[in-house]
Amino acid sequence: EVQLVESGGGLVQPGGSLRLSCVASGFTFSSYGMTWGRQAPGKGYEWVAHITSDGGVTTYIDSVKGRFTISRDNDKNTLYLQMNTLKPENTDVYYCAKSTVRGQGTQVTVSS
Repeated sequence: EVQLVESGGGLVQPGGSLRLSCVASGFTFSSYGMTWGRQAPGKGYEWVAHITSDGGVTTYIDSVKGRFTISRDNDKNTLYLQMNTLKPENTDVYYCAKSTVRGQGTQVTVSS
């Protein structure tokens, strides 16, 4: 059974940083591309960043390019999202995903 457990969210002031983590189990983590996505209440799910299985290629939505960095440690079965220069509009629940399977999410709130 695929399990994805996110952590690292919280309340941060505008301009601040957070690092999200996602520990994966139940599948061969190093064989799959992984995604971070987000969803606000009443809105649809949106992917934010993707990384290939070996970490060699990363892609981002335009609004986070240059501020967010997706990475992975295949030895630790862990996916990361470094979020810098956070803005209030980045407030969402962030999810780690393998294809259509998501974790429970971690809340990120950017507010002064």
